[in-house]
Amino acid sequence: MRFSACLLFFLTAVLGAAQTTPRKPPVCHTLDGRILRRPAIDKLVQQLMDSAKVPGLAVALLEDNKVRYLRTYGYRNVALRAPLGRYTAMYAASFSKAVFAYLVMQLVQEKLVDLDRPLYQYLPRPIPEYEAYHDLAGDERWKLLTARMALTHTTGLPNWRWIEDDKKLRFRSAPGARYGYSGEGLQLLQLVVEAITQKGLVQLSQERVFRPLNMPQTSYVWQPAFEQDFALGYDEQGRPLEKRRRTKAQAAGSMETTPSDYAAFMAAVMQGQGLSDATKKEMLRPQVRIPFKAQFGPLATVAAPDSNRRIRLAYGLGWGTFESPYGPAYFKEGHDDGWENHCVIFGDRRQGLLLMSNSSNGDKIFKALLQRLLGDTTTPWQWENYVPYQLVGK
Repeated sequence: MRFSACLLFFLTAVLGAAQTTPRKPPVCHTLDGRILRRPAIDKLVQQLMDSAKVPGLAVALLEDNKVRYLRTYGYRNVALRAPLGRYTAMYAASFSKAVFAYLVMQLVQEKLVDLDRPLYQYLPRPIPEYEAYHDLAGDERWKLLTARMALTHTTGLPNWRWIEDDKKLRFRSAPGARYGYSGEGLQLLQLVVEAITQKGLVQLSQERVFRPLNMPQTSYVWQPAFEQDFALGYDEQGRPLEKRRRTKAQAAGSMETTPSDYAAFMAAVMQGQGLSDATKKEMLRPQVRIPFKAQFGPLATVAAPDSNRRIRLAYGLGWGTFESPYGPAYFKEGHDDGWENHCVIFGDRRQGLLLMSNSSNGDKIFKALLQRLLGDTTTPWQWENYVPYQLVGK
C-alpha cells in the first residue's frame, strides 16, 4: 500500500511538472496574430532556402520597434563551408538609398537643405559644367531638379546612364512628371550634399548615421576590417561571383553592411532616432503614386492593374510606401547580381522584417517569408518581381 501510494505520488508529480513546464517562449508575433517560435522559423527558412538554392540568408524580426530576432542561415562562402553570420559583411545594394535619405532628412531638419529648392542653386557652377553631367548641356531642365525629386525618384533621369544604348545621361521624362526609379538622381543629390556640407559621403555617414546608431561595420566604401568576414554573392546557378571592393562612395548603392547593423538602422528609423516626428512623417508619407506594372524593365511605364491602386502604392523620400489592413507600411529593397535584400516596416503596428541574401535566387523566397514570418500579404511582390520559385518557368 505504501509502495502504491509512493508510486502514485511520483507519477502525479512527474505528470504535473510536464504539464506545467512552459514551452519555449515565442520569438514574436505576426501581424495576423500568429505566434512564432525559433524551431518553426528555422524549419521554414531552411526548407525555402534548400528549394530555391539560396546559399545564405539573414532574417531579422522587429517588434515593438526593437530587434527581437536576428538569425543567419547557410554560408557566406560555400566552397569554404564558412557560415554566414550576423556580423558578416554583405553588399547592401540599394539599401544604401534609405540610409542616404535618412541622412538628407537630418540636413532638411537643420535647414541646410530645402527639399524644393533647385539643386543647382547650391552649387558654385552650373550642373552641366561638372564632368559627370556634361551630357545635360543644352537641356535646361536640369534647373528644375530638386532634392524632393531625387528622393521620390521623379527626376526623369534613368536608373543608370550605362543602361542607355549610347551610355549618355539624358532625361527620360520631364522632372517631377512621374515616378521612375533613378540611381542617377541620388548621385546628383550626393554631389549637392557634399558641396553644402564640405564633407564627403563616407565622413558624413559616419558622423551622422553609423556612429550614432551603433553600426560599426557599415560603410559606403570597402574597409580593411571587412576582409575578416565577408560574403560572396552567387548567381542563379549557384556560381560564386567576384567580390567587388568598392572604393568610390555612391549614395545610390555602394554600401557594405552586416545583418546586425542594418537591423539596428531599421530599429532606429522605427524609433525616430535622429529625426523629429514631423521630419520622419515627411520622409515616410506617400508623395508620388506609382501606377506602373513593374519597378524595372519594359513594364516600368506600363499601366498597372488595380492591385497598385488598392494598396495605394507610392514613394516617399527614399522609401516605398503602401497601405495594408494593418495600417501604412514603408519598405526598401536592394538588388544586384548575386544579392537580394528587402525590408518592410508597419509603423502603426511597430513591426518589421529584414531579409538579406547573397544569392540572385533570394527574392524567389521573399513572398513566402513575408507572409509566413510577418503576416504581410500586401507587399507588391509582382511589381518588385519577387516571382516565387514555384512559379519560375511557368
